[in-house]
Amino acid sequence: MEFDTLPTPDLPRVLVVGGPTAVGKSSFALRAAEYLDGEIVGADSVQIYKHVDIGTAKPDEEARARVPHHLIDELDLDADFDVAHYVHRAQDVIADIRERGKRPIVVGGTGLYIRLLVHGIFEAPEASEAIREKYLQIEQEEGTEGLYERLEEVDPTLARKVDLEDGVRIRRGLEVYEQTGNPLSQLQDEHKFSDPNYYPLKIGLIRPRQELYDRIHRRFDQMMEEGLLGEYRALIERGYDRDLKPLQALGYRQMGDHLFEDVPLEEAIREAKKRTRNYAKQQISWFRGEPNLQWALAPVADDGELPEEVRDDLKTFFEGGEPDLEWADVDSYDVTRDEE
Repeated sequence: MEFDTLPTPDLPRVLVVGGPTAVGKSSFALRAAEYLDGEIVGADSVQIYKHVDIGTAKPDEEARARVPHHLIDELDLDADFDVAHYVHRAQDVIADIRERGKRPIVVGGTGLYIRLLVHGIFEAPEASEAIREKYLQIEQEEGTEGLYERLEEVDPTLARKVDLEDGVRIRRGLEVYEQTGNPLSQLQDEHKFSDPNYYPLKIGLIRPRQELYDRIHRRFDQMMEEGLLGEYRALIERGYDRDLKPLQALGYRQMGDHLFEDVPLEEAIREAKKRTRNYAKQQISWFRGEPNLQWALAPVADDGELPEEVRDDLKTFFEGGEPDLEWADVDSYDVTRDEE
């Protein structure tokens, strides 16, 4: 992906904390916000929905009491929401944070949200109602797998970047292609993010592969202990459709497979862990293509504090300087796909 115009220091400054799931982004951002007198702006495509608490690892009540969190728990499960909605909402939130003299810290693993928030959004042409209905019908009949196969045919570049379970983005790619005759990835490339909104300090947190996988496994086991299956069952009993985007997210989809498709629970858990590992690798691949992102070994233990050199660099950035980031001078890890 090419960028015609990179952000310049005269733009409003934001700290961006990205990286794969379970790497420790929330812990880092919480300590950073406390030190900087900042507020956290979520960049997670599922945490923004209400009721899906356990499976999305939302910040708990204690964390939210310590630091204000935004764009979490804002939407009902059946609300329409996409990256364009996110960007416009996040811009309003960041403007409000800055007007109150606080410092905005954008944190999350949805790389597309972060990229378009910082570098400017490409407004793709809207598809007709008939085209939208067509692909919704195909998804109902063939699942996201059938949609994905079609996307691979018309826009293989976009298909390589899209999660296999992300029906919204897959449909959008197909809709734009049918509406315009051009692949969405081509239109995005021509846009080249020429109108950035912010001057970011982008930190991509990383851990050695096996350590990251162990954290993914332990976190999912903890989710099950906290009642993930019961949370999912309660939402279905309240009348929410299992095909809603939030209920197709990792973990929730596998709970649905267990309840509705008779998949044994142990098998559903194994599948959820495997797909989460694969998702983490996709996130790492995405952030590797993010301009001016500095990878760093996660520098804070879950119950620890930020090292002094980290705090100094964050303060320097928000005071208008350029941090040296010596603590973050590491290569990103080569996380390869599991053979299993």
